[in-house]
Amino acid sequence: MSSDDFCVIKAEEDGVHVIGLTRGTDTRFHHSEKLDRGEVMIAQFTEHTSAVKVRGKAVIQTSHGELRTEE
Repeated sequence: MSSDDFCVIKAEEDGVHVIGLTRGTDTRFHHSEKLDRGEVMIAQFTEHTSAVKVRGKAVIQTSHGELRTEE
C-alpha cells in the first residue's frame, strides 16, 4: 500500500482493538483505538504507520478487497 491507500475497519462486536505500528528498524505500537459494534474507523498508511493490527471481530475493506477477522 502507498501512503495514499487507506483501509476501513468496521467493528462487528464491542471492544475491537485497532493498533497502528511504526515503520523503521524497531516496529512499535504508536496508536491504539477501541471500537464498539457498528463503529467504523478509516486508517491511512503514512510515513510513520506501516501496518495496522486488528484484534476482535471486524470487517476490513481495502483497495485489494474485503476480509473478516476470525473468531
